[in-house]
Amino acid sequence: MNSSDYTIDLFRPEDGEGVAELFREVYGEEYPVKIVYNPEQLSIGVERGDYVPFVARTKGNRIVGFSSLYHSAPYKGIYEVGLSLVAPDYRNTPIFGLLSRQIIKVAPTTPGLEVLFLEAVCNHTITQKAGIMFKLIDTTIEIDLMPAEAYENEQSASGRVSTLNMFRTFVHKPHIVYVPEVYRECIRYIYDGFDDSRTILPSTEPLPADGLTKMSTEIFDFAQLARVAIHEVGANFEAAFDKEEKHINDRHCQVIQVWLNLSWPWVGEIISILRARGFFLGGILPSWFGEDGLLMQKVLSKPNWEGINLYTDRAKHILSFIRDEWEENAKR
Repeated sequence: MNSSDYTIDLFRPEDGEGVAELFREVYGEEYPVKIVYNPEQLSIGVERGDYVPFVARTKGNRIVGFSSLYHSAPYKGIYEVGLSLVAPDYRNTPIFGLLSRQIIKVAPTTPGLEVLFLEAVCNHTITQKAGIMFKLIDTTIEIDLMPAEAYENEQSASGRVSTLNMFRTFVHKPHIVYVPEVYRECIRYIYDGFDDSRTILPSTEPLPADGLTKMSTEIFDFAQLARVAIHEVGANFEAAFDKEEKHINDRHCQVIQVWLNLSWPWVGEIISILRARGFFLGGILPSWFGEDGLLMQKVLSKPNWEGINLYTDRAKHILSFIRDEWEENAKR
């Protein structure tokens, strides 16, 4: 099998059925981004610019590879590169690398794209190596993000799978971030190796006395995952968050993630509240809200630490901060 058997090309609406078949072949019906199974919705998303996908297409018009730029963060200036997969019988071809190169080539010319983001799985290091090749930088580790069942067809995971988040800045926006003392060392380490500048100030202010807390939650039932974005904070934060966490627990989630805005001088107070409830650091989410975000996370079972494979020393160092805090929580 050689490169003349397939071509790398922009997605066309008529490719939608083939993309759905490819995802079913690899993941069954369990892939968490459900739009890939709906050709009509995917085509609408492409037309709107929410997705910029590429395919590997055989001469017989079978879709044997797929990858895309797409929106997944609150701030629309961030595009994630992902939804990447290759048909099992084409794994020993350059398709993954060719798709990745095409994505990186079009990223700088994609309207509105300021930051590129990759969620690289940690049950192997192939995707992480691709991220490094294309100058993405490790900033965050999402512990136990996906269940092993998502990789059942591939038999590539023995437990829940963590991901390493990697970012690359195309439009630089230096700004102030506020950091509590408890995370100063780790966060400074992450920023010291990043490709955009930040001014780090201590977070010492109390929560705002006025206003109400506003948050939004997305629950992925198959992954037993909840993601909570905190949009605004008031004095009622503790009560509002406790109510939201109870709702999440009623849905039997195993992993809860919280996105916080580091431009808030009072973010340290929110972090203290979350740490008291068993949350621990995940890392930095550059430009996540237009300004940088912070990931806090909670895992209800013992994390699958042994299943985390990391490529760079930088990623391993970030993991050491994360695991040390989790172990401190476990002793309480």
